[in-house]
Amino acid sequence: MSAFPPASAFTSASSEALHLAVALDGAGWHPAAWREPGARPGELFTARYWADAVAEAEAGLLDFVTFEDALALQSSSADGPDGRTDQVRGRLDAVLTAARVAPLTRHIGLVPAVTATHTEPFHISKAIATLDHVSRGRAGLRIQVSQLAHETRHFGRRAVPLPDAESYEEAADHIEVIRRLWDSWDDDAEIRDVATGRFVDRDKLHYIDFEGRHFSVRGPSITPRPPQGQPVVTAASAADALGDGSAAYGLIARSTDVGYVAVRDADGARAAVAEIRQARESAGLAAQPLHLFADLTVFLDEDAPAADARRSRLDALAGAPYSSDTAIFTGTSAQLADLLQDWRTAGLSGFRLRPGVIARDLPAITRGLVPELQRRGVFRRAYEADTLRGLLGLERPGGRYAAHPAA
Repeated sequence: MSAFPPASAFTSASSEALHLAVALDGAGWHPAAWREPGARPGELFTARYWADAVAEAEAGLLDFVTFEDALALQSSSADGPDGRTDQVRGRLDAVLTAARVAPLTRHIGLVPAVTATHTEPFHISKAIATLDHVSRGRAGLRIQVSQLAHETRHFGRRAVPLPDAESYEEAADHIEVIRRLWDSWDDDAEIRDVATGRFVDRDKLHYIDFEGRHFSVRGPSITPRPPQGQPVVTAASAADALGDGSAAYGLIARSTDVGYVAVRDADGARAAVAEIRQARESAGLAAQPLHLFADLTVFLDEDAPAADARRSRLDALAGAPYSSDTAIFTGTSAQLADLLQDWRTAGLSGFRLRPGVIARDLPAITRGLVPELQRRGVFRRAYEADTLRGLLGLERPGGRYAAHPAA
């Protein structure tokens, strides 16, 4: 049986199209995914593997892909490396992977994960601005926090992890600095006039003069303003949240364009949406658009028993039943479409699907789920924009310093 039977209460789909993304991590989100036929474990650290995965997602007309990353080895223990040798360990750098894939794609958004806790916003701002230039306006950023002691020991910034709330306050400052740096060049700051010898108008580069509890950054950036003006900033509510979930909700509400919520059912989604919307209203940002996606781990097959059998086989290889901070769906594309249409009534605008096995479940999403949603009239049949902001219906913002010349 499917983990989620079709919702009997669902009556009709909204005329507004769903947004869909996939979260790419190694061979897939199940720890035994690398042992599945076709998983290509020998290629996990090659550009071709990632290029192929993103090409499949783009063929399915998905809005964007996210690339998982962290500053410590994957582990089943929060206390440090678990010493396991039967699961995938190690990742390529997410930002660099996205930049390598960018010239090979044309429409899909590219959203690498970055840990704000141990990185400098100046470096991240120019890395994502560069990705936006390389992709011609398809870059995003997934900000995450870390409170792992063993990860903290990889860096010299502090002796112990920050408390939960303070970690998210630091992440909010990190995003604010990044956003200001993206605006520190006016759109027309580059003159490039060979005849006069003027390449840049210095009056159109601006100091940001950010002074906060966690960062002090003068600016300007060394990278011209990104094609999107502001690449899309995203954050998750559970996979990165090691403590009070409301802290992550607050970060999503105040600082992002897209938030991912890890919930178990439609009621959980409804509660998360309400809390985030309330926090956004309290911050005076209710009029500004915010997309909320539910995270969902999926195992798809031609019928529900086959999907259940495959997940059970993977569990046996891993030595334990698979668990996740998200709901786990096991069933057919049509059953998943029923679920997505049901859950969207909670106020969600989209879903970020985590393929249990990329080799099996990513094609099942693009070649099974997407056509099913198209038949129901709730998913695009062609890309309608050339930028990630455009795909998400977000306007390109003007630069905040454009009317204030630099001193």
